Amino acid sequence: MHSVEGRFIAIVIGALLVFVAPLFLLFLILSSDRVARERLQNTEVLLQANVQALGKPLWDFDKESIDQIVTALQADADISYVQVRDTSDVIDIRKPTVSPNPDDARSIVKTDILYKATDGIKKVGTAEIWIRKEGLFSRFSTDELSIFAIFFFAVATLFTAAIIGNRITIIRPLMRLTAAIEATRRLGSRHHVDWTSNDEMGALAHNFNEMQSKLAREENELKLAHARATDIYNLTPAMLFSIDAQNRITAVSDYWLTATGYRREAVIGHEFTDFVVEECRETYRKRHTTNLEDGGICEVTLRFLCADGNVIDVLILETGAEASSRRQALSLSVMTDVTDLKEAETRNHRQAITDHLTGLLNRQGFETVLDELIGEVDAHGQQLACLFVDLDRFKWINDNLGHASGDDVLCQVAMRLRRQLRANDVIARLGGDEFAILLSAPDARQLAMDISNRLVASLRAPLIVNGAELNVSASIGIAVYPDHAATAACLLQKSDMAMYARKRSGKNGVQLFDNNMVDIARRRLEIEQFIDQGLRDDWFAAHLQPIVSLADGRVAGFEALMRLHHPERGILPPAKIIGIAEENGTIARIGDCILSKAIANLAVISKLDGLGDTYLAVNFSPLQFEQVLPARIAALLLERGIAPSRIVVEITEAVLMLDNPVVREVLDALSDLGCRIALDDFGTGYSSLSYLNRFPVDIVKVDQSFTRSLSSDQPDVRRKSRMLVEGIRTISHQMGCTVVAEGIETTEQWDILQSMDIEFGQGYLLSKPLPLEALLEKLDEFAKPDVPGRRAMAS
Repeated sequence: MHSVEGRFIAIVIGALLVFVAPLFLLFLILSSDRVARERLQNTEVLLQANVQALGKPLWDFDKESIDQIVTALQADADISYVQVRDTSDVIDIRKPTVSPNPDDARSIVKTDILYKATDGIKKVGTAEIWIRKEGLFSRFSTDELSIFAIFFFAVATLFTAAIIGNRITIIRPLMRLTAAIEATRRLGSRHHVDWTSNDEMGALAHNFNEMQSKLAREENELKLAHARATDIYNLTPAMLFSIDAQNRITAVSDYWLTATGYRREAVIGHEFTDFVVEECRETYRKRHTTNLEDGGICEVTLRFLCADGNVIDVLILETGAEASSRRQALSLSVMTDVTDLKEAETRNHRQAITDHLTGLLNRQGFETVLDELIGEVDAHGQQLACLFVDLDRFKWINDNLGHASGDDVLCQVAMRLRRQLRANDVIARLGGDEFAILLSAPDARQLAMDISNRLVASLRAPLIVNGAELNVSASIGIAVYPDHAATAACLLQKSDMAMYARKRSGKNGVQLFDNNMVDIARRRLEIEQFIDQGLRDDWFAAHLQPIVSLADGRVAGFEALMRLHHPERGILPPAKIIGIAEENGTIARIGDCILSKAIANLAVISKLDGLGDTYLAVNFSPLQFEQVLPARIAALLLERGIAPSRIVVEITEAVLMLDNPVVREVLDALSDLGCRIALDDFGTGYSSLSYLNRFPVDIVKVDQSFTRSLSSDQPDVRRKSRMLVEGIRTISHQMGCTVVAEGIETTEQWDILQSMDIEFGQGYLLSKPLPLEALLEKLDEFAKPDVPGRRAMAS
């Protein structure tokens, strides 16, 4: 019973059985009991009347009368058995003669039969009557049964009316609703229910029809959206595809098919890895664990096999959502052909690790190969030697012959170096004129020394640059792994240290690394740190050394000398600081600081009596000769109110040897400004005399080595030194230059220089370089009246 109507009938029948039937049965029982009691009472009354009527016949032994009375009693419908006996057992009348089953009797009534004789009431016999057991409905009369029938008819009518009403008001609309649902299910179209009423079923049908209409609209919209999504999926100019959890292809776009050459039926249902080259399949399977980016996007690059057999590089971007109780797993991948991009990337990588000028590896490529070779020599138990090659005087080539010539030199040097190496040796140009070479061998140290000597020898032959011969040499530093370094970076660094050690030792040679170089580098780094901190914390000071007239001892000027005063270590050696500052490029900042402080000190000294026209000599490094230098000096002089003629710019032969147009332009500008030019350390270079003619030199300073030799214990040295100094004086005077002797330490040297008509001198005999405060006190000690007094004071 699975229909609504069946359930309704069952409910109605159940209600009748549960509520109406028990009540009706109870009514029947109560009514039956009432009728039974009434009949029993009637029977008892009848029995009493008849029993009393039996008294006389039994007294008279009138058996016929007794038989008539018993027959009358037994004729009653409620009596089933009657037995009458007298007390003497003479008369025993039974009706019927065979007694029925006692179980069929409802009750058995026994009573004594009495007779009122003259001498009193006498018992003459007994009567036994069995009352018949009757059925439930047999107790009722016809009228009562009619009432019961009417009741049964009313219940049946009500039941039938309920069934009919249920069928009309509920079953019919439900059947129509079911038919519409079934039609919708089977046919796929949205069927409506043809039913209208103002009750709940009408509301249900109305709501169902509205729902069907809404579902139809949404279904149409969904179909339209699906069609649009499909069109977008297929018309998008990108290779789109979707996969399931087992990496099987579930959908591909038309563009994907066009680009790969496959047919749709040939790929749907197949694993995507079937179309990937063998070595990339595991990469694709592990893409979610190794290539998952923020946002849940997976990126992987693979080699893809097209239908025509061509293999292309593709970049796949995949996004998706895992399956849940409300939706299936989603996946969308975009596949892009990056073959050209990969080829360009390969070219770019090759270009990125290759020096465009020489075709050798550059620093990036060299460092990559160095890391790889260290792993290889570790695996084979070998050594790895790193040769750091730096050309000597290459900057001079660029500055004097031009960068094009410098590039030509680098290319020719690279070719010569390459020819001396084995086929598997690595050579790179790290930048500028620096080259690096890697040699792997069981005894790489000896191999490196042999090859380095061959490299140095290969550069002895002149290079032909622009039709002219040019000599080039190189300094080579060697470090060996693992003897000297434990890492790639350390190996390169220590070979660089060895190269710089060779540079400091005279260039043009080979130097093997040793641990002392680390100490030298550490001290160098320490000085560099002192320089940086000194510039920040104002540790630099300008000490002044007086320059006096040798004729009368008058102070003519001062030479400004750089000093770095460390708070804990005191004054540090100036020569080391200047050398390192020129190498790391901080000399210009130091020079600006010393120049500013020296001019400020001169302004203070100028306020003293007799010192208002003294000059200031300032040493300049070649790196300071920039086009803005004259303007910087002019600004400082204007700020302090000092005439440019009181400034002497001291330069060395190293500056003039550059023969740089910028240097010449700056010197001319300084000369035009009014400053004087002094050539320092004259006589120690190769071509000092030519510079007097080529540059605007005003003052020539005799090197202190010549001054010391004037008082040497060796007569031959004294004689030659005197001739050199006299020659310098004569040439300088002929060129219109003033002469200043450096390094005067004894009165003997003073006398000799004075006798040689040298105008000015400076040295520890007169005063060592002093800070401004100490210098002001020292100036008060200089005597003014006569020369002997001044010399005595100086000594």
